[in-house]
Order: sequence, then structure tokens, then C-alpha cells
Amino acid sequence: MSSTRWGAWRISFEHGAPAPWRVIPGGDLEAMLAEGAGLWQYLRGARIFITGGTGFFGGWLLESLLHANEKLCLQAEATVLTRDEAAFLKDRPHLAASAAVRFHRGDVRSFAFPQGRYSHIIHAATAASARLNAEDPGLMRDTIVQGTRRVLEFAGACGAQRLLFTSSGAVYGKQPEAMTHIPEDFAATHDAAPSAYAEGKRTAEALCADFSRRHGLRTLIARGFAFAGPGLPLDTHFAIGNFIRDAIAGRPIEVRGDGTTYRSYLYGADLAVWLWTILLRGESGRPYNVGSERRVNMLELARIVARVLKPELAIHVAQSAQPGKPPEQYVPSTLRARTELGLRETVALEDAIRRSAQWAAGGLNS
Repeated sequence: MSSTRWGAWRISFEHGAPAPWRVIPGGDLEAMLAEGAGLWQYLRGARIFITGGTGFFGGWLLESLLHANEKLCLQAEATVLTRDEAAFLKDRPHLAASAAVRFHRGDVRSFAFPQGRYSHIIHAATAASARLNAEDPGLMRDTIVQGTRRVLEFAGACGAQRLLFTSSGAVYGKQPEAMTHIPEDFAATHDAAPSAYAEGKRTAEALCADFSRRHGLRTLIARGFAFAGPGLPLDTHFAIGNFIRDAIAGRPIEVRGDGTTYRSYLYGADLAVWLWTILLRGESGRPYNVGSERRVNMLELARIVARVLKPELAIHVAQSAQPGKPPEQYVPSTLRARTELGLRETVALEDAIRRSAQWAAGGLNS
């Protein structure tokens, strides 16, 4: 990886926003290849169908697969469901140029089935869009549920052996005040203001379980939490992306709430290895939390971003914390993934922030 001074990062960013998906840093590709050393053999000759290939999860999965494919001569193929092939080709020419990647046009809720048999399916469609969840919850729920039903129908038709569904930690509802890390066996709560996103994911998990019982398909459930790394949007509702954007621009870091909410962040390279491991080695019907166990509240996160990227930056907190009010939490226990699948976190939060900023400003690809 090339080293780049802060001033160069800022100039690069201010003179044009980066493309959403440039090449993932070579160091990350090699790290994923090594960390998943025992996995890639299971994908030799595989035909994989992927929904959500244009998102953060899908991007890391495709990058890691194609790198392993090239280095290990796996002869695997990936078919990516997309509504806009031209946009994908423009966005990621280095992926689109690969002979191992094919495209299938369609909406996840109604796509026509591609021909032939597929060994593995990764259903990662449906962005965690706070705006869509608020403005059109019906569409959010319908996309998740109908999309999952359609993908399961295709799994039965194409003879797939394993299907990975990327669910969400949102299925648990509100994390109890006394619970610092939420485990998979926690009974989901139903909030006073239910989320269409959470409801959709719960229903989709149930559809996967029912299909598995009736048809024997191995369905693997990965409940994702919060993440960082190249490809994460810097201008949506992801706090860490917003903080990195503010730091790159050299302006005060804006904390929109009161700074007490707790999150944790898993780096993209670790995410990809975890998802591949769950797909290939996980127990069918048994959900696995995917995330980091390192708890930080939003004020602490803003301070870490500033310390890593530009220590002199001011931090503005929009609201005052209310005395006695318990903080919101969204932090997983990953004991199941660690003990049953041997998974681990290899990239610290500070390094994840540094790599994300360098990538966003072009530093890792110069």
C-alpha cells in the first residue's frame, strides 16, 4: 500500500468525488485470500448467483471471489442480478471485464430465472435505507419479503445446495439497556414504532427456514450489524461514513444526535471472510451475528476519527444528552461465530477508519 499524506487525501477528494467502487486495495485482497485459506477449495467449479452485487456486501464478496478465482484457478463463475447492467459496467469496469462474472437483468421480486444449475446463492439485496424505510415502508417490506420468496423459488429450480441470506441485527428490535452485546438466541422484541426493514427481515428469515424444512436446501443466515471500509457510502445515514467525510473535507465532525448511541464496526475484508465462512461452513437454519464486539458511542467514534485523520478538528454534537436516559445500543455478541466457525476480527477500528479515508481520497490506489 502506498503511503499518502493527509493534504494529498484532501486535495484528491475536493477535486472530484471518488467512484463508488474502485479496486479494493491489494493488501485487503491478499489478506482475504489468506484468512479464508480453508474456504476457497469449496468454491472450485462453483456457479454462484448473487443478488445485491452492487452494494457494500456484494462488492466485497465479488472482489474476494474473483481474486481467489484468479490466484487459485478455481474456475468459479458468478452471475449478478442487476436492474442496470450499464451502470454496473461503468461503476466497476475491473469487475465487469472478468470472464468469471455474468449479468442477469431483473428486479429481485420478479426476475426471470437464468438457465442452468447453480451450486450457491447469495441473497444480499435490499439496502438498509433509512430514507426508504421512513418514506415508503410498504415498498421496503415488499422488496425484502417478495425478493426473498423469488430467490428461494429460484434456488429450488436451479438445484442450489446452499443459500446465504444476509439478514440484519435489526430483527432483535431494541437492545435491552443491561445487555451490552446481543446474542442470537435473544427473543426478538416488537418496538412501539416497528421498522418495516426489521419486519421484512424477520419474515424473510422465516421463509428461508420454512423452505429449508420442505425442500432440504441449506439456508444460512448472517445477521449483519455495522461496517466500515472502502465502498461504504459517505453521504447517507451511516455515522462512520459521515464522520470520515467531514474529516476528509477538513470541517468539524457533526454528531447528529446526543453522542450516546453505541455501535460497533467490522471492516469490509473481515465481513467478506465471515460471509463466505457462514455460507460454506455454517449450520443450516442457525443464524450467526456478523459484526465487531468493540463498543463505541458516537461521540467516542467522532473523537477516534478525528484522532486518526486530523486531530485538530472540532466535534459538534447536535443535542444534549438527557440525564438518566439509557443510551441506544446496536452491538452483537459474536461468540457463536467465533467458537463454532473460528471467525475473528483482524482489522482494528482505527485501521478501518484510516483505510476507508485513504480509499475515499484515492490514497490506496495511487
